[in-house]
Amino acid sequence: MATELIAWPSPAKLNLFLHITGRRADGYHQLQSLFQLLDYGDTLKFAITADPQLKLMTPIAGVADQDNLVMRAATALKQWSGCPLGADIWLEKKLPMGGGIGGGSSNAATTLVALNYLWGLDFSMKELAQIGLKLGADVPVFTEGYTAFAEGVGEKLTPMPQQKKYYLVVSPNCHISTAEIFAAAELPRNTTVINANQYTFTSTRNDCQNLVFSLQPAVAKAFNWLIEYAPSRMTGTGACVFAIFDDEISARTCLEQLPAEFSGFVAQGVNRSPLHELLATLKNQSN
Repeated sequence: MATELIAWPSPAKLNLFLHITGRRADGYHQLQSLFQLLDYGDTLKFAITADPQLKLMTPIAGVADQDNLVMRAATALKQWSGCPLGADIWLEKKLPMGGGIGGGSSNAATTLVALNYLWGLDFSMKELAQIGLKLGADVPVFTEGYTAFAEGVGEKLTPMPQQKKYYLVVSPNCHISTAEIFAAAELPRNTTVINANQYTFTSTRNDCQNLVFSLQPAVAKAFNWLIEYAPSRMTGTGACVFAIFDDEISARTCLEQLPAEFSGFVAQGVNRSPLHELLATLKNQSN
């Protein structure tokens, strides 16, 4: 692989809270959440080819290429645009799969944003988000690229910048099925709707958390360890849990004490995605 290929960030997100406020007739759940983007994640590289084929050069064990969100996103954009070009794609994974931190959705969004630029398509972020929503409810927040208050199924986004914080994200190294959690009869589905300006961390919760704790004791164990150090919560439908710190040193000090059965990383919360920071730099350089 040529060394000059651009490394495109594919950042993680946290759900600082997750309320389930209802269920639509089509089975999708009405949600409210605050998506906090992080400065840490996977990386993708793309070599554009005159050959129209799309090739994933770094397949993931146990995931067929046609099921990989990177390939699904690239294929969807190609079909939407009719672009005759192809791409060889490399994915460097850092984020745990099935962790509730948006790894696959972020990969899809980075693919859409990067190929939109590299193929010279010039679709707006709103248009890319429409394509992304068909791939998953979390894709639009990464495509739009800002920390946001979310409603609907997660696609109705309002920018909601947050104060600078550091997050210790802990993975219990188990996999949670989002479909299983949302299908569970005991999942709360009638949490009162709030306004964005009513949000505080202490007055909100994750409606999926107690159910996941009962199904996966490892998640509860990780949370119970973390909560001793700082305000903590599960993100999304799990399995990752996180703690909030005012400074990086405190977060890293806690990480150093993490029990060996868990893995984790420290990241800074950002209000603008590193993906969009890169895109802005590239556009400025080309002008």
